[in-house]
Amino acid sequence: MAKIKLSILDQSVIHHNGNARRAIDETIATAKLADQLGYTRFWVSEHHNSTFIAGTAPEVLMVKLADETKHIRIGSGGIMLPNHSAFKVAENFRMLETLFPGRIDLGMGRAPGGDRITASILNPSNDFSEESYLRQLEHLQHFFRDTAGTQHGPVIAGPQAPGVPLQWILSSSGGSSLIAAKFGMGLAVARFINGLAQPDVVETYRKNFVPSSQFEKPHAVLSIAVLCGETEETAAQMRKYLNYIHLQFEKGNYQSFGDYNSIKEYEFSPAELERIGYNSGRVVSGTKERVKSQLTRLANDFEVDEIVVTTITDNAADRRRSFELLAEAFELEGKKSN
Repeated sequence: MAKIKLSILDQSVIHHNGNARRAIDETIATAKLADQLGYTRFWVSEHHNSTFIAGTAPEVLMVKLADETKHIRIGSGGIMLPNHSAFKVAENFRMLETLFPGRIDLGMGRAPGGDRITASILNPSNDFSEESYLRQLEHLQHFFRDTAGTQHGPVIAGPQAPGVPLQWILSSSGGSSLIAAKFGMGLAVARFINGLAQPDVVETYRKNFVPSSQFEKPHAVLSIAVLCGETEETAAQMRKYLNYIHLQFEKGNYQSFGDYNSIKEYEFSPAELERIGYNSGRVVSGTKERVKSQLTRLANDFEVDEIVVTTITDNAADRRRSFELLAEAFELEGKKSN
């Protein structure tokens, strides 16, 4: 097993008594920290119609993040493709690749990134079908290869960058892993969404993988929520808060939730405890030694050499320390700031 690489998926969460600007500033600071600590990638997500998450436009935020960092790859985790025109996605990411050659990842998914009403407002022609999603992915490849056209002539997605951003499919099921394999893209298994995702998702991808100009061989990563604390008590507090957040999300509530102190005395009902148990595979928590052991086991089970961690806490300090502890645990080779 190769040495495990670590990456980060950031959602620009708005902490209690915070605001969107502070959340975005924290994302920028986290990207710079990840760059210094030796993380491999830093991805930002697309969410809509929420007062809890400020990350709505990854393609815009990525410009700032790439400009503020030197080594780390910057990407989307992901662009929710049905919300957009494939042509405009190609233009946006070609521009990013032109500005920051060799450092851009285009992670894509087909979930709405919120509710279906908001998705319909974003793209009124969205019919939420797999057929439409596959057609968009096919069109995207033509735009990146300059092979798109109509009866009236070629259609060029500019600027024509010398390279193409690495493309990834976000997957929590076998269906999306087959799509990643068909297009010769990287696969990011979103276990932080589906805690029941099993290694067969990656096996399906590898068995059906078609080599492409981007990936000659299959390349899979595993994404999971990670809470790393100085002590088990700190980690347990962080875990309770995240469990509470997950329950709210399942109820369709994506608004403000307070901080840990506001739910410290909260007692989960039997039904909620059942859901927490069901979702337990979405999260790894504990001290850095315990977290390293759990992540190493998952990496071995899924046969991946890279873990993409997402960390939601009630404050920025705990979140930053979690990333630092992880870097220590896996002995990442940090970079000197320029």
